[in-house]
Amino acid sequence: MVFSMSRILLAEDDDHLRPFLARALENAGHEVIAFRNAEDTLPVLEAGQIDLLISDIVMPGMNGMELARRARARRLSLPVVFITGFAAVSMEQLETMDGVKRVLSKPFHLNTLVETVEEILEKKAAC
Repeated sequence: MVFSMSRILLAEDDDHLRPFLARALENAGHEVIAFRNAEDTLPVLEAGQIDLLISDIVMPGMNGMELARRARARRLSLPVVFITGFAAVSMEQLETMDGVKRVLSKPFHLNTLVETVEEILEKKAAC
């Protein structure tokens, strides 16, 4: 269990899914800053301490992979979790991107997301 509250940046364009993801993570004790597109996350990345980025891969405008590249250019140690509903996305390509700790395919259970986040943050804290 992660003992201090972590700040999670969430980029998910699905207006129905985003609040459920944010609430599940908040109920687990995290602060979640959620946006519907990648462009809106950039000022938060520049201004604040973020412990984890969770991003949908396919979004209008900037996609999740570009967001992850930009985020890690600002902070190399930032772990990234991708979520996707598109089976055509090359999982091998995603899993070899620097900083990508997990790729979750939709649909996934909210508990799976919370457990994934906890595992990543525990490993990060141990380093």
